[in-house]
Amino acid sequence: MSTDQAGAGVAPVRRMTPHAQAERRRLELGQIWRLEAASLVEGSTLVLLLFVAVPLKHLGGWPAASSVLGPVHGLAFLFYVWTAIETASGGGWTRREVARLLLVAFVPFGGFANLPFIQRKAACLA
Repeated sequence: MSTDQAGAGVAPVRRMTPHAQAERRRLELGQIWRLEAASLVEGSTLVLLLFVAVPLKHLGGWPAASSVLGPVHGLAFLFYVWTAIETASGGGWTRREVARLLLVAFVPFGGFANLPFIQRKAACLA
């Protein structure tokens, strides 16, 4: 086997320039910021739904609040899950961290519990 054939199909290792590394870090921090915001919005809409809309529906006889906030929370939940998947697909996340991001979405008020974790991850990148 010649030396030409031995290296066929293998891309050469390319190092990132300092500028490219800084740009990647900036993009990753932006994505983590979006994940943090999505987590906060998802948790906040759940609080509003449970402690404002549901009591208004059952105690105040006003079901419109739940009819509005229910779908808003559903969209916030989907946005959080989408953002978590998008953030994790960028790399730099262990399987355990990704599992935590996704599983916490199904725990009530998990969005708030996840904020310190996300902030620590952002601090590691900064």
